[in-house]
Amino acid sequence: MDKDIIISADAVSMFCRLQMNVKRDIPIRPSEMGVLIFTKTQEEQVTPLMISNFFRITKPSVTAMVNTLITKGYLIKTKSLTDGRSYTISASDKGIELVEETYNEYFKTMELLKQRLGSEDFSRFIELIQKANKILGEEKE
Repeated sequence: MDKDIIISADAVSMFCRLQMNVKRDIPIRPSEMGVLIFTKTQEEQVTPLMISNFFRITKPSVTAMVNTLITKGYLIKTKSLTDGRSYTISASDKGIELVEETYNEYFKTMELLKQRLGSEDFSRFIELIQKANKILGEEKE
């Protein structure tokens, strides 16, 4: 195995661990917070399929998260008038309040990186992450 690949894998693993282990003072899991933020920031009605496609997770995983968020009062489920199996979700007042209260805390790591790297390096970093995500996403398909 190429030594550069091993060092690179270690660096990426460390970055992921540092990002995932950030203590966020929120009452829901980070994955659920991602769904809530996604739902609140969309201009169109959100469906489970949209969430599945955006986060590249299975529909059963989306259903589980959505149901938890509905039970906790952060999302509202609206059944389709034309298809009884379909529904859309939207953020409840409680969900909107949570996003607004924790938005800065949730993105503190990215703000820190942008501040310390500088705008140019941060933009390049994000471009490379997006490019890597695209490559890995295509590889999965």
